[in-house]
Amino acid sequence: MDFLTDILGVPLGYVMQLCHMLVSDYGFAIILFTLLTKIIILPVGIWVHKNSIKMVKIQPAINRIKAKFFGDGERIAAEQSKLFKKEKYKPLVSLVPLAIQIILLLGVVAVIYHPFQYVFHTPDPVVGEMYEIANENLEADIDVNGSYAEIELMQAVKTNPQWFSEFASGSEANKLAVENAQNFDLNFFGFDLSWNPSAEIATNWVVIIAPIIAGLSSWFLCVMQNKINVLQSEQGKGNQYGTMIFSVGLSLYLGFFVPSGVALYWVASNLFAILQVVLLNAVIPPKKYVDYEELEASRQELAALNSLGDKKKPFQKDPNAKREKEDYKRFFSIANKHLVIWSEKSGFYKYFENIINSLLKNTSVTIHYVTNDPDDQIFEIAKSEPKIKPYYIGPKKIITFMMKMDADIVLMTTPDLDKYHIKRSYVRKDIEYIYTFHGPTSTTMCVKEGAYDAFDTIFCVGPHQVTELQETVKMYNLPEKTLVPVGFGVIDNLIESYKNMEKKPEGTKKQILIAPSWQEDNILESCLDEILPQFIGKGNKVILRPHPEFIKRFRPKMDAILEKWQGKDGDDFIIEMDFSSNRTIWESDLLVTDWSGIAYEFSYATKKPSMFINTTPKVLNPNYEKYSTVPAEISWKDQVGVSLEMNELDKVEATVAELLGNPDKYRDKIEEALKNNIFNIGESGKAGAKYIYQQIAKRQQKANETKKK
Repeated sequence: MDFLTDILGVPLGYVMQLCHMLVSDYGFAIILFTLLTKIIILPVGIWVHKNSIKMVKIQPAINRIKAKFFGDGERIAAEQSKLFKKEKYKPLVSLVPLAIQIILLLGVVAVIYHPFQYVFHTPDPVVGEMYEIANENLEADIDVNGSYAEIELMQAVKTNPQWFSEFASGSEANKLAVENAQNFDLNFFGFDLSWNPSAEIATNWVVIIAPIIAGLSSWFLCVMQNKINVLQSEQGKGNQYGTMIFSVGLSLYLGFFVPSGVALYWVASNLFAILQVVLLNAVIPPKKYVDYEELEASRQELAALNSLGDKKKPFQKDPNAKREKEDYKRFFSIANKHLVIWSEKSGFYKYFENIINSLLKNTSVTIHYVTNDPDDQIFEIAKSEPKIKPYYIGPKKIITFMMKMDADIVLMTTPDLDKYHIKRSYVRKDIEYIYTFHGPTSTTMCVKEGAYDAFDTIFCVGPHQVTELQETVKMYNLPEKTLVPVGFGVIDNLIESYKNMEKKPEGTKKQILIAPSWQEDNILESCLDEILPQFIGKGNKVILRPHPEFIKRFRPKMDAILEKWQGKDGDDFIIEMDFSSNRTIWESDLLVTDWSGIAYEFSYATKKPSMFINTTPKVLNPNYEKYSTVPAEISWKDQVGVSLEMNELDKVEATVAELLGNPDKYRDKIEEALKNNIFNIGESGKAGAKYIYQQIAKRQQKANETKKK
């Protein structure tokens, strides 16, 4: 340590001596010394500044790597390393200023503790004689090996010059040593820079000012760097606050346990660091090199992934973490998986139910069912069905899970494969990805463009989807897809359930259900006050059933509706807020909605009409009009009922009367629409299961032929 101290202290001592000669004040000498060291290492500061700009410049690419391989730490690290090498970015460069600062600090501490040795370069024998004289006269000897020895010696020479008068006359070196000590003023604006707060605070509370000012200077530096430093301003709040806490804590510690002169150096260094960043930003402006719009876009993409799953309170332990880890390990320990079904939540089981039941009944295929929902009904179902193997993988872990997928077939009902966080496997390139719809309508209007591009096979609900997907392949020059006419299991089950449901007695009041969507400008937001008076008090029973998502997202709006309309027309008008049962849907004689797909499920199952209010449509693909066919969301409306434009709201009452008064007319019309629009009515599960089993059989046959060769 003494060797390191000498290496730092000797050259820095000469710099400090020069500064003291120029300004003749120890405090200003320390400030000037700090400025000179900043100038000397300015090339390093420029190098670090350019490297920081480079880091922020490539940050969008880093964010997208993290998004693409979300959760796969090893792959992210490997891809980042490739990017750093390509861009010649050196991650550790940002630590250089801190390392230099610490090295300089050690040198400064040595210089301030040893003014005779490093500032005045007094020969060791001369200093030794001065210690002997001081210890002969002082009540308590100076510990010559202590950190404060030279400072205590200097104080003894300054306060008791008579002790050293004879010594000073002995030689020129002795005389110079005594004069230097007597003329060396350690006061700076009335503050003794030799004071050590930890030793002085008991008798002199003023010393506490030094560590406080040092801590404040570090806090100010961190605040400014978080705003103007090109790299630090882009860090997350956690990193920024962590750095601030560490820096301020270190400053308080240094300021309390070292001489106040060191604290002065630290304060000056922090202030000059701020000035340096301002000047470098002016000379090498980050905005010239960084695309901040692209950076923000990539940050939002990554933030969307980080927000997946339930938000946990700070330090809250995930109760399903162990279960997820075990299921993850169990899944990948199984070889030769033929079929994997991935579901986001328990409510999605209904989209796979008929296919699963048909596979279980007619084949020996083992179904590996992966869900993001720890309470998914599949776990209960699997207890009595050994051919279903369920796994819980959370919304974040599923990203890595899907990238490492190893199976012959993956069946899912989540679109946008390979577009966002869910990717095709990079472990197996021959997996057949099959998409099954969670709605019977179009593939063009209410989904994002390219939502189905990465799927190999699509289980189509009806002819309209086949036509649209064939057009999509040609329009965008995509690889051919296998389009399987399957149908829609949800409608199959609704039809069957309605047949078996106990019907209302004859002669009861007609029941009208108003069930809007929750999208922007839905019925509740755009025209409820205009249409409700045309329903209430007309001799029918009216039920208003808002969408659960509307209640969840727009509770104040819902409360205003309840306050205004609840209780109108007694028991003949109900606002239904309990969604535990769908009985009111199937008991209704007419359904009124805007763009909700519930209309087609209702009409196809019950053969009763629906009335549509054409509020602002939900359009996720602005290019849907390029297709030759009109989206089912629009064209089917008049096949199952009547649609009214927003300027035709005065016709609501008459239209309701006409729909309720001609049930047979609409029954035949809806029957015809169902036959024309939906494949394999009542048999969709068999159609989907048959295709899956045939594909598995083909793969097994091919594998057997390969083994024989």
